[in-house]
Amino acid sequence: MRGSLTFAVRVVQLGPYPPPHGGVQTNLVAIREYLRRRGVPCAVINITRHRRAEADEVYYPKSALELVWDLFCHRYDVVHLHIGGMIPLRVAALALVCTGVPWAKAILTLHSGGYPSSDQGRAAKSNSLLGFALRRFTFLIGVNQEIIDFYLRLGVKRSRARLIAPHSVAGARIAERLEQPLASFFAGHEPVLVSVCGLEPEYDVAGQVEALSHIRQRFPKAGLAIIGSGSLEASLRRQIEATLYVRNILLCGDVPHEQTLRAIADADVLLRTTLYDGDAISIREALYLGTPVIATENGMRPQGVNLIPIGDTKALVQAVCTAVEMRSKKERHEERDDENLARVFELYCEATGIKS
Repeated sequence: MRGSLTFAVRVVQLGPYPPPHGGVQTNLVAIREYLRRRGVPCAVINITRHRRAEADEVYYPKSALELVWDLFCHRYDVVHLHIGGMIPLRVAALALVCTGVPWAKAILTLHSGGYPSSDQGRAAKSNSLLGFALRRFTFLIGVNQEIIDFYLRLGVKRSRARLIAPHSVAGARIAERLEQPLASFFAGHEPVLVSVCGLEPEYDVAGQVEALSHIRQRFPKAGLAIIGSGSLEASLRRQIEATLYVRNILLCGDVPHEQTLRAIADADVLLRTTLYDGDAISIREALYLGTPVIATENGMRPQGVNLIPIGDTKALVQAVCTAVEMRSKKERHEERDDENLARVFELYCEATGIKS
């Protein structure tokens, strides 16, 4: 489909809606904007604890009962559930609810590239509630082949599992300049390292904080800006405050996406050091913007990333120093992401039997 038209199908996406901004949120918003530009109605039901005032068909249910009410009372034709991270019993139950809307086709995207190899993912069985729920979806999207193999292991028919990578930054809005406190932090440090991640154990942010002490031995004005929030914020703050370089690390919390992209573009290096990870959108954003990326090897990083072993502080320090000394930013990748968004739209059409 190339032009704009009024589409006779109503879509609802269930997942995390920004703020805060993260990979799943970015992909959800990109799909919504792609559909609405083409005249396809697309509502969102936020399924996280982060809530705002309801507007523009974005709903923030306060309970499971209210979520079910929002899902069933508007007669959506396509229900698209987005899951990132682990899949507790309540999320598996939500997946089952999504497949129970009698007049709608249900589609699932599992964004957590590391889930199949996690302890929970390896323990998942075809006869579990999750396995039963997955087999009820009309289509299931995986962002990498490992997720597709996971679907098949739980009994999903191969014809229903589709590999569609997340979109990149192409076409996204980027702030013209940084706002405070990022603006002052960037002005007072050189080089500036930026990390965009959740403050959770799997992102190994504590290792980045430790590495900065060694990096500053080579570059005394180096600083680390950490964008994101999570359960480890208090402990990370204590770790940072115990260092001699506390003023050279900025815990930013959640930052608007336009500002995050500006920070990535202005940074000398983007860090993505994880214990396990999927196809991180922040990496693709940095590559598109021409910012060098240092990331732990997980077998699915895009071309152009400087790879280091998991948990290897020495390798991280060396990679950062090498990238900074080279002082050469890559040219922008002009890769458009509309193709992947179009594939999601075509999946909606295939599910509902409507020609695109």
